[in-house]
Amino acid sequence: QVQLVESGGGLAQPGGSLRLSCAASGFTFSTYGMNWYRRAPGKERELVASVSSGGRSTYYADSIKDRFTISRNNAKNTVSLQMNRLKPEDTATYSCNVRRNGADYWGQETQVTVSS
Repeated sequence: QVQLVESGGGLAQPGGSLRLSCAASGFTFSTYGMNWYRRAPGKERELVASVSSGGRSTYYADSIKDRFTISRNNAKNTVSLQMNRLKPEDTATYSCNVRRNGADYWGQETQVTVSS
């Protein structure tokens, strides 16, 4: 079965950096685009970044553009989100996602808190 396991969340100061990773299994990882979503307290879930199956195409939400970088390693079945110049408004639970055969699969979420 599809499994997505995130790691790397935690507490960072404003202006700091964190790196999230998602280990995928149970499907042919290299043939699916991957996404990172986040949900801030009291807000709707937001698509933060996407990467195509081969890694050549990416999408970023305006709110994080030029600060976050999504990447993937198809040899290791992992997708990462490098988050730089973090802001308090980046505080949220983050989850990786794959849409496969019309169904969405989610990881368990990882908390990112940006606070001084």
